[in-house]
Amino acid sequence: MFPIIKAEKLAENIYLMDVKAPRVARACQPGEFVIVKMDEKGERIPLTICDYDREEGTVTIVFQIVGASTYRMADLKAGDSFQDFVGPLGNPSEFVKEDIEELKKKKYLFVAGGVGTAPVYPQVKWLHEHGIDADVIIGAKNKDLIILEDKMEKVAGNLYVTTDDGSNGRKGMVTEVVKDLVQDQGKKYDVCVAIGPMIMMKFTCLLTKELGIPTIVSMNPIMVDGTGMCGACRLTVGDKVKFACVDGPEFDGHLIDFDEAMKRQQMYKTEEGRAYLRAKEGATHHGGCGHCGGDE
Repeated sequence: MFPIIKAEKLAENIYLMDVKAPRVARACQPGEFVIVKMDEKGERIPLTICDYDREEGTVTIVFQIVGASTYRMADLKAGDSFQDFVGPLGNPSEFVKEDIEELKKKKYLFVAGGVGTAPVYPQVKWLHEHGIDADVIIGAKNKDLIILEDKMEKVAGNLYVTTDDGSNGRKGMVTEVVKDLVQDQGKKYDVCVAIGPMIMMKFTCLLTKELGIPTIVSMNPIMVDGTGMCGACRLTVGDKVKFACVDGPEFDGHLIDFDEAMKRQQMYKTEEGRAYLRAKEGATHHGGCGHCGGDE
C-alpha cells in the first residue's frame, strides 16, 4: 500500500496529493509518469509526476476530475492509501540527458495550460536547481483555475500569467503572450516546451513553427492504459506511428498530427463521461444523457 501524506484541492476539480513511494521517488525524473490504482477493482490511472522528494520518499501527483475513477479519487484524504503506485514510466525530458554546460547556453520557454502546469513545474524546477532559469507562461480560463503559481514563481526566471477573462495577469490566450515576448519584446528562445490541453498545444506549435522555435509537447492527456497495450495514445509523429506512454510522453510538437490525436481522444471520452455521471449521480441518474441506459 502507498499512503497519502497530503491531499489538497488546488482548484475546481483539480487536486494535489503527496504519496509515500520511496522507490519511485528515488528513480523518477521530470517528464515521467506513474500509474495509480485505488483498490483491487479500481481503474489504472496514468498521472504525470508533478514533484518528488527523494529524502522524504514522496511523489506529488496532480489530477483533474475527468471521469468516474478520478471523481472517486478526489474523495481520498491524508491517511488513505493507493493499492498500486507504479513508476516511473515513460521517458524523462530530453534536457535531463544533456551536458549541463551546453544546456546553460540555451534559453527555454515553457507554456503551461490549465492542469498542464503540474508536469511543467518539475521541469522548470530541475533546470533552476542546475543553474538555468527559464521563462514560463501559465494560462487558464480564469483566476480560480490557475494552479501552482506560488511554486512556479520561485523557480522560473520570469513568470507570465494569463487568463481568458483577464481575472489574473494578462487577458488572452497563451499564444498572445508568446507573440508579445518574441515579436514585441525581442526575446529569443532556443526551445519551447508546451504542455496542456490538446488544442492549446496545437496552436502553440503552429505559432512556434512560424517563429522558428523548436517545440516539445507532452502527450500525456491522451493516455489511458499507460503501457502501450490499449492503443488510446497512438499518434502520428512525422511519418511514424508512436505511443505516448512508451515512446514519449514528450515529442517534437511540429511533427505531431494533432487533429488525428484529438479525434482519438474524443473516442475514449464518451464512455468515461457516462461512467462519471453514473458514479456522481448514483440512483438519481436515469439516463437523461440518452446513452447510459438509465434504470434499464
